[in-house]
Amino acid sequence: MTGPARGGPLAALGLFSVLPVPASARVPGAGVLRWLPLVGVLLGALAFVPALAVWRGEGEGSPLLAAALVVGALALLTRGLHLDGTADLADGLGSGRPAEQALAIMRRPDVGAFGVAALVCLLLVQVTALGAVLAGSSRPTGLLCVVLAAAAGRVAVLHAAARPAAPGSSLGVLVAGARTPVARWTATLLLLAGAAGLRLATGGSVGDAAWAVAAVLLAPAVGAGLTAHAARRLGGVNGDVFGAVVEVATTVALVSLAAGVTWA
Repeated sequence: MTGPARGGPLAALGLFSVLPVPASARVPGAGVLRWLPLVGVLLGALAFVPALAVWRGEGEGSPLLAAALVVGALALLTRGLHLDGTADLADGLGSGRPAEQALAIMRRPDVGAFGVAALVCLLLVQVTALGAVLAGSSRPTGLLCVVLAAAAGRVAVLHAAARPAAPGSSLGVLVAGARTPVARWTATLLLLAGAAGLRLATGGSVGDAAWAVAAVLLAPAVGAGLTAHAARRLGGVNGDVFGAVVEVATTVALVSLAAGVTWA
């Protein structure tokens, strides 16, 4: 397979999801990270499907159970890749050790107390925030909110990729082509336009659209704060930082969308 193909959307799907792609496409090439937001859109749409078994929108069914199914499906579709990174980063940063020792803790296969606490809190907030969103949404709006949150978490990674890699990290191929301002700001602007336009198209008011835009703006901003802190502590970023940024930014987007249901 040629270099561009190895850095295309099929390679991104093979690397960041369990979706079947040709074996040759699973070899990452330069620029593969640029397709991560698109992967998020697809995974968000697929993860939403199980919710329809227990929730019909407009207050019918169980929005909290539907939210749990969506969050669980996202974890399955990504092999728990980003959750694993979140737990590793929490253990490394929570240890309070110097960068070299913190990185060594993050490379261990086990999950420590900080990692467990981070995962429990993160998943609890994701499920309850999405449950609140679905409780006040139609099915099209619910689908849009899930897709926006999943995409926002991954756009945040494009901004994180602008940081230097941590010692010992093998991110060179993944971030090649994704560090340019064009890549990350194009993805950001497309996300903002999609949030506003699609929220209006699903029957939302101007206020609803503004909340959607605020959610997808706040998610990368918080992701940038987490990235800056991790880079200071670890001497750069690595795959675990990227995974944590995905999960934290996705959570922030869901909480913001839930706030919009309450206050819009």
